[in-house]
Amino acid sequence: MPTPLELNDLQRRIALYEDDVAYRELYFRFFKPLLHFASSFVSSHETAEEIVSDVFIRVWQNRSHLTEIRNLRVYLYVCTKNNAIRSMESQQRQQALSLEEVGVDLRSPAQDPEALMITGEMITRIETAVNGLPPKCKMVYKLIKEDRLKYKEVAQILDISVKTIDNQLAIALKKIAAAIQLDLRLPQTLTR
Repeated sequence: MPTPLELNDLQRRIALYEDDVAYRELYFRFFKPLLHFASSFVSSHETAEEIVSDVFIRVWQNRSHLTEIRNLRVYLYVCTKNNAIRSMESQQRQQALSLEEVGVDLRSPAQDPEALMITGEMITRIETAVNGLPPKCKMVYKLIKEDRLKYKEVAQILDISVKTIDNQLAIALKKIAAAIQLDLRLPQTLTR
């Protein structure tokens, strides 16, 4: 993910100079995370790709207005969410989207040293624990821990309060810790 300064630069270059190199960079940096996000709403990988592609087409078509957007990252996620909802409604799979009905794919394309150190068994236990979370917790967990968004950004994307984000993440982490038998309590010597 680009830093806020890099993102502002890309946004400015696209809006003011119609810079297709900056547009391609924006696309390559956000396509996969947005695809994973869209996939949590729709069951078809192809539909998720169409949703994200439509978001980027819209960004290019409305590039002259990009300078009016305060947080492009949140804008991209909200557009993806809205397109996914419209797609679901048009397919008439459900009458309304409920976060309790949303599935989340935990797999991440990025491998960091910490993830490489965790054994295969532990990864399986963590994935099982995350898949057992209530859907709202899974969504919050994915956006914060996997997509590395800030609490405020997730609150804007999901249209819920930052306090709710904090509570849902705490619930998720406690349930995951319990499932993998990790004790998160403070040692007795520190609580006295």
